[in-house]
Parts: sequence; structure tokens; C-alpha cells
Amino acid sequence: MAFIHDDFLLGNDPAQRLYHEYAKSEPILDYHNHLPPAEVANNRSFANLGEMWLEGDHYKWRAMRANGEPESVITGDADPKEKYLAWARTIPHTLGNPLYHWTHLELARYFDITDLLGPDTAEAIWEQTTERLSNPALSVHGILNQFAVRGLCTTDDPADPLDDHQAIAELDIRTKVYPTFRPDKSWSVDQPELFNAWADRLAAASGIATNTLPGFLAALEKRVEDFHAIGSRLSDHSFPYCFDVFPSKPEAARIFDKARIGRAASNDEQRQFGAHIMAHLGQLYTAKGWAMQLHIGPQRNNNTRLFNTIGPDIGCDSIGDWPQAAALGTFLDRLEQDGALPKTILYNNNPMDNFTFATMIGNFQGGTPGKLQFGSGWWHADQQEGMEWQMKALANTGLLSRFVGMLTDSRSFLSFPRHEYFRRTLCNLVGGWMRDGIVPNDYELVGGMIQRICYQNAADYLELALED
Repeated sequence: MAFIHDDFLLGNDPAQRLYHEYAKSEPILDYHNHLPPAEVANNRSFANLGEMWLEGDHYKWRAMRANGEPESVITGDADPKEKYLAWARTIPHTLGNPLYHWTHLELARYFDITDLLGPDTAEAIWEQTTERLSNPALSVHGILNQFAVRGLCTTDDPADPLDDHQAIAELDIRTKVYPTFRPDKSWSVDQPELFNAWADRLAAASGIATNTLPGFLAALEKRVEDFHAIGSRLSDHSFPYCFDVFPSKPEAARIFDKARIGRAASNDEQRQFGAHIMAHLGQLYTAKGWAMQLHIGPQRNNNTRLFNTIGPDIGCDSIGDWPQAAALGTFLDRLEQDGALPKTILYNNNPMDNFTFATMIGNFQGGTPGKLQFGSGWWHADQQEGMEWQMKALANTGLLSRFVGMLTDSRSFLSFPRHEYFRRTLCNLVGGWMRDGIVPNDYELVGGMIQRICYQNAADYLELALED
């Protein structure tokens, strides 16, 4: 039997029926990823697996470093085949890591290859996949169609133009592609050089001067309007922990002015300024009916040498261990009191916080089914156990049936089988409950929940304009 087979990860009879009859054929709404919109606009075709797999995948880069591969074949100037061969040398050592599952799911679903990748099969797989990649069905548009991707939400800086999204909106493709508002540089007052360059870019993008705090906030609001006009209904933010000290308007203006003249804010000032910005943005998102995503807890850029030579997002981030509950509760409560708490999806980087996040959302529900969401296992927890832990915590303390399900958080167009991976994990978990009598042996009831988690819950929650 091939490693990737019909009942892969489905360890019980109910799981198999739930997957094949209820989950498998649901379309995909990939509402959070880091895919380049330019590659959708231009319908990029890929020459080889080196390009598709290794141009931006820091999960693979991290594994290759752990396997002793030189940086030249990871992020360096080696040619794509050399990088691919380095990955083929690494993959046999990833047993137990989701990378092993993802890699072989991708080979099976995109290329109908069931051989295990390794040094002995690398050349043959390179030849087979390179030949197949000349088929338009494996261009970006072909992939989106093949995987029934109804919606794709990229991650976009408010200071960047939306030209690629404008171009996509004019394309005759079934997949709807929308930007997600990611304004994390808006509170980087502790890094005045970065902050001032970004504020100037924001002014150029919005057409509003940003030399005062009211102008800066107006420019952010203008960009929210611009994103909304092209179909965006989501924002995204990432912090090590929530901002929980809210300054007065004069104090926020003082911190802003200090940064604008090139003086770095202190850690406390930066935290206060971030709270002020997020309170303002929460009001804007609430008025627009948006969903706000909060990715909380990573400790980023731990390797100074690689950060200085290559940059961020290269596989040198890990799980942080900051206390989360008090700051998160204060932050959400303040927005709630101000009428500025929109629909919100919380993602924790540290599985230790699963029950903290799962119970926190229950404090602020109301008005919309599942208004606050405990998001799917994120980053280092985006694997079979991590996803199960997240779903069990949610089921034990809230409403799993209202869960908005999976997203790839990916930088590769090869990653859509991660939705299949999630669905198999979901069905295996819930199927086990059916087998053990924890939930009823009622396929209409349980299968309907599975279908909603796979697609419809997210479509209803986000209210994006999608084709049926």
C-alpha cells in the first residue's frame, strides 16, 4: 500500500465515512496565507519543484539547517535543483514532522507520485514533476481551480499599493482573492527609522499627511476604506502579547511626535501606543463588519546573525512563554467597553495557552454565532497533535460546531493539501468520538458539523463575496 492512500490518517470506520462522504468534496476558503498576489495576477507558472517548494518556505529551511545543509542551498544562491536535492536529502530525516506528511501529500495530489522522496528517488521525481509543470493545469490559476479554492485572503501591508488585487479583480477566474489588512508597523515607535519610513509610505498610499497623530490615524482609516472597497473583510495582527495599557490621547500624541523626530519610544511607551492604535482600528473594523485576526505569542528573530544577513521570516522564530491571560482579557474587555470589539479570531503560538484562549473567547460572545473564535493550531502547532489539542480545548469549553476551520498560513501554492490534512485529522478525531459513544452515531448530525467546519462556517463568518 502506498504511504498516501485513501484512508491516510483515518484510524477508525466512522472517520473514514465522515471524511469520504462529508469532508472530502467541500471547497476551500483559505482565509489566511502569505501567498504573493502578484503571482495570482500574473498566473505564474513554475519551472520546477525547487521554485515551488523552496523559494519562501521557512519550515523547510529550518529542517534543512537542522540536517546540516549549508545556507547556500537553503536561502542562498544555489540553483533550484541543488536546493531541491538538499531537500530530498533532508526529507527522510523528518519522520514524525508534518513536513513529511505535507511533502508526500503534495507529490500525490499535484503530480500523482506515490514514491517516497529521498536521495534515491530524487532524480526521477525531479524529471516527472518538471515535465508535469509545463501543463497549464499547474499554473497558479490551474491550481486554484483544481483544488476548488473559492476564496484566498493574502496578507498585505496598508502602505503597499493594491494594484495586484485590482488586476486580480478583473480576471475571469472563479477564485476570489482579497487582501488582508496587516498594519503591524503602525506601532513600531520603538524603531523610529523603520516607523518613519513606514509612516511616509502610508502617507503616499493614502494621500493623507502623517506628520501628526490625527493625520496618521486618518491615513490608516483611508486604507481600511481602500481595502474594504476591493473586497477585504479581514485584518491580521501579530504580537508577543496583547497591548493592555491604554494611554490618553495627549499621551499617545506625545509618543507619536517623539518617534517622528527620530527618538525611540521606550518599551512601555511602545506598548501604550500599540494599544491606542488597536483601539482605533477596532472601531474601524467593527463599523465595517470585519473580522480581526490576532496571532499571539511567537518569539521572533532569535538568530541575530541570520537576521542581519538574510532578514526576518527565515525559520529562526520559536514559541514564546509570556503570560497571556491578563493582557488578553484586558485588551478584549477595553475594546468591548468601547463598542470596538469586532469579530475576532485568536491564534496562540504556545499550546500551553490552549485553554486560556478557548475560555477567553466565551467571555465576549454575542450577536453573531461564534463572534470570537479560537483559531486553528498555528505555526509550530500546525500539525496533527496541535490541531487535535486545539479542537479538543474548543469542544470542551465552547462550540466546536461554530469553528471556522483551517487555513494554510503558507507561502507556497503547493500547500492546499494542508486543508485535506486538517480534514482527515478532524474526521479521525470526531470519528473516534463516534466509535467510543462520546457523540451520537448520527451521520446527518455529525457529518453536517464536519461539512460546516470544512468550509461553510468560515464563508458565513467572514461574509466575503464568493462564488458558489
